[in-house]
Amino acid sequence: MKHLLRIAFFSLLIPLQACAVEQWQEGEHYKVISDEATPSPEIREYFSFWCPHCFNFEPLVAQIKAKMGDNVTFTKVHVNFMRFTSKAIQDDATRAMMVARALEKEDEMNSAIFNYIHVQRSPVTSLDDLKNLFLLRDVSSDEFDKLANSFGVNSMMKKNQKAIDEHMRFLAGVPNFIVNGKYQATFTRDMTNDDIVDLVVWLSKQP
Repeated sequence: MKHLLRIAFFSLLIPLQACAVEQWQEGEHYKVISDEATPSPEIREYFSFWCPHCFNFEPLVAQIKAKMGDNVTFTKVHVNFMRFTSKAIQDDATRAMMVARALEKEDEMNSAIFNYIHVQRSPVTSLDDLKNLFLLRDVSSDEFDKLANSFGVNSMMKKNQKAIDEHMRFLAGVPNFIVNGKYQATFTRDMTNDDIVDLVVWLSKQP
């Protein structure tokens, strides 16, 4: 009798496991955009500070970072092709983000820039507008200027642009997640916030 109950129990587990495996479907929840994955797991979020959806996505980004594995690298890639403002101003915002990255204040300053644009409704007319946000957070003017024009930040700017150019044909809009260089997450209308987070994290575990 115990043997029969054990068989019945495991027979119930098999369909449940199959459902878990089949939760995310290629073509519906993600696209395969490359034959090969990156050498190590990575999540790239392509976004714009001017995009309201990207602003609203920030809490989900925090959840993704909290749930992804310690071996996964998360990188924000700031795009410069939005129609909200000029490419030059968008590049200024990218430079500000790279200064924050160099200062290890990226999360803090990204939040400040998002709030400046979407909550305070303040215009960005030059890099100086964004520089003022750093000054309010104990970064000196000299330190900001030095980093903004440094070789390191210029190199990060080029790397950000390379990431845009590399996947430009897949970037119909933002936010957009490219995972392991191989998968592009696709979010459907019926997905919850938890589903979105779980999908991106799951893709980061795929070979």
